[in-house]
Amino acid sequence: MFDLLLDPSVWVAFLTLSFLEIILGIDNVIFITLLANKVPEKSRDKVRKFGLMVALVTRILLLLSLSWVMSLTNPLFNLLTMEVSGRDLILFFGGAYLIWKASKEIYEEIYQNESNSANDATSQSIFKNSKHLVLITALQIGIIDIVFSLDSVITAIGLVNQIPIMVAAIVVSIIVMLIAVKPIGDFVNKYPSFKILALSFLVLVGVILVGESFEIHTNKSYLYFAMFFSLFVESLNLLRIKKKTNDS
Repeated sequence: MFDLLLDPSVWVAFLTLSFLEIILGIDNVIFITLLANKVPEKSRDKVRKFGLMVALVTRILLLLSLSWVMSLTNPLFNLLTMEVSGRDLILFFGGAYLIWKASKEIYEEIYQNESNSANDATSQSIFKNSKHLVLITALQIGIIDIVFSLDSVITAIGLVNQIPIMVAAIVVSIIVMLIAVKPIGDFVNKYPSFKILALSFLVLVGVILVGESFEIHTNKSYLYFAMFFSLFVESLNLLRIKKKTNDS
C-alpha cells in the first residue's frame, strides 16, 4: 500500500482519473439537480445527497465486481447483423429514458403556464404527500445512476488497473459533486434559461448513449465543449439584459 503512495505514476493516474470522473459526473449532477427541484424545497438537499451517495455506492460495487462488468460486453443475442450485449441494453434504455425525461421537462417549461393547473391537479392526485414524491424521485435517480456509473467505471477500468486508485478517484469526484450540486441547483432555479440549456444537454447525452448502444461512438469532449460554450453565450446574454435593466 505504501509503495503505491510513493509511486509518482500512481499519483498521476489518480489525478487524471479523478479529473475525468468529475467531468463524466457533470451529466449525473445535472440530472440529479433537475429532479431534486421537483420535490419540496425542504427535501431537495436530502434528495441531492441521496442521489450522489447512490452514485458512489453503485460505482464502488461495480468496481468490486469487475468480472461481471466486463462480461456485460459479451454478446447476448444478435439483432440483424449486430451483436447485442448487456451493456448495449443498459445504454439504450438509459439513453431513451434520458431523452424522454428531458424532452418532457422542456415541454413543461415552455408551456408552463398552460400546463401548471393540470400538473398541479395530477401531482395532488398521484403524490398526496411529499414523502411519496421524494421516494419516486429518489427511485428515478437511482435507476439513471446505474447508467452513468457504468460509463464511469468502464472509463476507470480502461485507464487504471489498481482498484484502490479507482475507488479513491471515484470518492474524490463524488465529494466534489456533493460540494457543487447545491450551488448548481440554486443557480438553475434562479435562471430558468440555464435550466433549458441543462435539459437540452441531457437530451444530447441520451442521444449519445443510444448511439453507443449501436456502437456509434462520439467523442464526449465535443459535447462538453458545446455545453460550456452555450453556457458562456447565455451568461453574456444575461449580463446584457441585466445591464439594460440597470440603465433603464
